[in-house]
Amino acid sequence: MSTNWLRVLRAVAEPRVRLVCFPHAGGTASAFRTWPAGLPDDVEVLAVSYPGREDRIAEPCATRMGEITDAVTAALLALDERPLALFGHSMGASVAYEVAHRLAGEHARVPAALLVSARRAPHRLRPSGTGDLADDALVAHVQGRGAPASAALDHPELRELFLPVLRADYRMLDAYAGEATTRALPVPLTAYYGEQDTGAAEPEALAWAAVAGAGFAARGFAGGHFYLVPHEAALLDDVARRLAGTALEPLC
Repeated sequence: MSTNWLRVLRAVAEPRVRLVCFPHAGGTASAFRTWPAGLPDDVEVLAVSYPGREDRIAEPCATRMGEITDAVTAALLALDERPLALFGHSMGASVAYEVAHRLAGEHARVPAALLVSARRAPHRLRPSGTGDLADDALVAHVQGRGAPASAALDHPELRELFLPVLRADYRMLDAYAGEATTRALPVPLTAYYGEQDTGAAEPEALAWAAVAGAGFAARGFAGGHFYLVPHEAALLDDVARRLAGTALEPLC
């Protein structure tokens, strides 16, 4: 099942549902490596692998959202028709939203759930210019958000490796901010947020209701943009409960 775009973090012979996880800007599939242990045994866990990092480090980073969403959609369509749930954190929330639209609107494969985290709704996005910051300012921005392993940016050789990936992701997001539209999805949507996240706290999470065409919920956790690191167990418990109603049936 593994492709360049999907990493199987836990394979299940007869999964009740597949949870597909989309990383944040600069993030990797391995950001979700601990998630299988916190989810029921019948949930297969996959993570999206973006180009330009980990074992795809030699590949150029995507410059347009469509490069990622088209490829991931194709990879998911190649799987059998078990129910799919999509979880995206920060940049990953926008990617998951676009993949959900492609699956539902273009291929009649409606995901069982869309779970977005720490991200503004598509109609609330604005270009930030973050990808054009000077090196030190970009490092300060990333570290100020509490990104996992961001301390690595203090080391010159690692900074040289990771900064181009971060810049590419932020520039792609700025381009996407000018293209994103408000289109209701026929998918149950849950928005998670950090209560102290200065860029995507409760008001931004609640704005996702505008694109939720089959039910909406929101839940906050104490903490900032990366609240999900210290609250992983509680978040996964909530995710598991929201997936509990996804019966094994064709996606339609």
